[in-house]
Amino acid sequence: MKRIANMFRGNVRQYGMVIALGMIIILFQILTNGVLLKPLNITNLVLQNGYILILAIGMLPVIITGRIDLSVGSIVAFTGAIAAIMIVNLEAPFIVTLFVCLLIGALIGAWQGFWTAFIGIPAFITTLAGMLIFRGLTIAILEGRSIGPFTSTFRAISTNFIPDYFGGGALNITSLVFGLVIGIVLIWNSIRTRRNTRKYGFEVIPLWMFIVKQAFFFSGVMILAYFFAAYNGIPFLFILLVVLIVIYAFITGNTVIGRRIYAIGGNEPASKLSGINTKMIIFITNVNMGFLAAIAGIVFAARLNAGTPKAGNSFELDAIAACFIGGASVTGGTGTIAGALLGTLIMGVMNNGMSIVGISVDIQQAIKGLVILFAVAIDFILKNRRG
Repeated sequence: MKRIANMFRGNVRQYGMVIALGMIIILFQILTNGVLLKPLNITNLVLQNGYILILAIGMLPVIITGRIDLSVGSIVAFTGAIAAIMIVNLEAPFIVTLFVCLLIGALIGAWQGFWTAFIGIPAFITTLAGMLIFRGLTIAILEGRSIGPFTSTFRAISTNFIPDYFGGGALNITSLVFGLVIGIVLIWNSIRTRRNTRKYGFEVIPLWMFIVKQAFFFSGVMILAYFFAAYNGIPFLFILLVVLIVIYAFITGNTVIGRRIYAIGGNEPASKLSGINTKMIIFITNVNMGFLAAIAGIVFAARLNAGTPKAGNSFELDAIAACFIGGASVTGGTGTIAGALLGTLIMGVMNNGMSIVGISVDIQQAIKGLVILFAVAIDFILKNRRG
């Protein structure tokens, strides 16, 4: 029992957020008379919040280094505008458009990373300037109007679903098989991690608790797969999100560059003295953020079926909030991709639930502001207690 108590104390933020998500889901499931957890609405949740999760995945390494990026919403709008001009006005091929937009996003990240990492301008100022620059350029190249519609190939990114290769009829069997495979892979990875942890002499949770935890996550995966199966199947966007989560979870948790990102956020002067090229790591996190913002811009433009000057408004706030709510520290050094996913889910369920209930946009903004404040306050309180 003492080991279990210590485990909960050491992970109180993460478990607290999981419990909070469960309570929020139950609350809005009641308030919406069961609409929240209908298969159609679950699919809409994924499609409506996919680009926020993409931004949160890119924002997390930036925040871990102790910095922030306020420009991502404008980059989303700018790359979406470029895509619209190339696809609609210039009739460029999809692959060429995709490559150009991703390259532009990476170059924007490199531009901002140069000023932040090598010149030493605070990231807040650099990205605030970027927010204004690229929002202005978006309005200029679009001439203040929206451009669309896109081709069906481009729209497929945000609107199409994986077909049912098993011909299941009422239920999409492919979705259930996909969920089963993902669940098995997660369990296998957890078992392997547990074995390696014990091999090196570190403490692990009791076997019964490990089994309960795996059963909980496996059930969650299969329930989500059922929701997809009961509607149109798995969205293409969901596959993209899974790939990004796996890649970036591996990078942040199992690579040299991931450990260096955490080291910089924990103590940048000490990292520099230990031989880490802190400027290059900070530069890389900015390039990565620009690249992922471009992906989010393409996804959002495909969902809107147009490039529009107002695209991406407040996206940076949602992405930052998702990271903080999910356990990232304002001062840097802590945070996980799983936490960013959890934070995005909390924000997404709140937004969706409040919209269904009919809460006005201004009240929604106020509530989200309070959630961000409480999340950051919890971080400071826990740090002070540990200190």
